[in-house]
Amino acid sequence: MTDRVVIVGGGTGGSVLANDLADRLEPELDAGDVEVTLVNDGPDHVYKPVWLYVPFGQREPADGRRRLDELVDDAVDVRIDRVTDIDTEAKRLRFRDGSSMEYDHLVLATGSTLDPEQIPGLAAGGHDYYSESGAVALREELLAFTEGELVLSVIGTPHMCPAAPLEFVFMADDWFRQRGLREDVEITYTYPIQRVHGNPHIAEWAKPIMDERDINVETFFNAESVDPDAGRIASMEGTELDYDLLVTIPPHAGVDLVEEAGLGDDGWVDVDKHTLEAEAADDVYALGDVATTGVPKAGSVAHYQAGVVGQRLASDIRGRPATATYDGKTLCFIETGMDAASFVEFDYENPPSPAPPSQKLHWSKLAYNESYWLTARGLL
Repeated sequence: MTDRVVIVGGGTGGSVLANDLADRLEPELDAGDVEVTLVNDGPDHVYKPVWLYVPFGQREPADGRRRLDELVDDAVDVRIDRVTDIDTEAKRLRFRDGSSMEYDHLVLATGSTLDPEQIPGLAAGGHDYYSESGAVALREELLAFTEGELVLSVIGTPHMCPAAPLEFVFMADDWFRQRGLREDVEITYTYPIQRVHGNPHIAEWAKPIMDERDINVETFFNAESVDPDAGRIASMEGTELDYDLLVTIPPHAGVDLVEEAGLGDDGWVDVDKHTLEAEAADDVYALGDVATTGVPKAGSVAHYQAGVVGQRLASDIRGRPATATYDGKTLCFIETGMDAASFVEFDYENPPSPAPPSQKLHWSKLAYNESYWLTARGLL
């Protein structure tokens, strides 16, 4: 009998896991005892951290794209399709054309989606760099922006890459200084709780840098509406900010598929944070952004979780106890300007302690972005 593993989602977690299983289960795949299928709704794998650099002219969107069939091992069947229904009792997936597929083991790596429509006026009045189109549009806005009020508002939490809002204002500050425009540009950063970042250790590190660089801060600012005509963003707390350029981190959501399958609320899968097993169904795992583990929605998290899920699936398929566990490991480079960066590494037990910013760490981040493609292929 053939064990059928289906991975839904071809982002970092799904691609790394597919290649991990191709390597880990090579004998079983060669013998036909195991089949691994990766399902994605488009032909490309997208490395989203590239989008941070697009508005500043440092990267092109194409730098963050590779074809899945070139990135994933040939032993894995890549299916370009959209899953429209998950029946966890029958262990069956249904696709948009009405066809279906049965599985023995299911892994959900469906990521996050942007939902700007939650905030009236946001889609028309705000710009983002959390989408390819948004990053390209913001590039044109920044190039034309020579004076006025730039507001970066973190609206949705949790969101992908929690450090990216800090990175943007640090990079914007440096970028305008290098162009001799900083005195004419006011930068304001808003965050929905009473500090500048969800993690108190990172917030404590970042706030003095913001003060030193004259980046205004509005905490406990939960955006309620945007008035594009007036150039104004208002919060639930009654604060209003005028802007000439509004950059936002839009509200995030999971996928309806997850909630409809009874696996969790708002499109996020409820999992055991150590085993990554879904709490509401057997033989279902979730990893990356879609898994509710309490750790950041970051690519490094998906990478480490993919290794754990790969080990657990291989153990199960071979009839052995699955003992591998995820310890919450996360690492992140944080750009602090156009040529300097910090670095943090932490897990469930050990809090982050950001390293002093340096040019060396900036180049390390750029090198990591380039070597990412080797990581996704399972070569690093």
